[in-house]
Amino acid sequence: MIPEERDLVMDLAVGLGEGPTRTLDEVLAHFGESDGEALALRLLRDAMERQDADDVEMALILHAAADASAEEFLEPLIELFPADWHREYEDIVWMLGRLRSPRTVPTLALATHWVPEYLDWDENRALAVKAIWALGAIPGPEAQEALEGLRDNENEIIRENAVKQLTRRGEL
Repeated sequence: MIPEERDLVMDLAVGLGEGPTRTLDEVLAHFGESDGEALALRLLRDAMERQDADDVEMALILHAAADASAEEFLEPLIELFPADWHREYEDIVWMLGRLRSPRTVPTLALATHWVPEYLDWDENRALAVKAIWALGAIPGPEAQEALEGLRDNENEIIRENAVKQLTRRGEL
């Protein structure tokens, strides 16, 4: 994306105390598209191919503005999560959590253990907690096993959140 296109997409984002300054239709018209989900997916794949962190962010902003389904994004998000060249880990965990799919369990489990460099300061382990809550919403044995594996984690925050999710699921 060129800087002007990034600015256009950023105008879809909701800022502090203010709403978007562009409409989705205006952005779609600029790109010559009619489907926000398709455009967001195309931009995400392109950003991944070029390893462009800024364009990953733009694709996810467009995805949210289009109120797109996360289902079509499942495979790219699973592939993107462990890459060390972007900073959208929390948004990816949130999107994967919305799917409530057993296919997301390995990625969400990774998010409970791995701390990206830009979150190294976060003693509250927000990324891990988001992943644990996402795991708690996924039915089935894969998510249960992942949560049980966290029950004895050395980190108190991770351990407590895993126990909360297991309790909520009626599995403790």
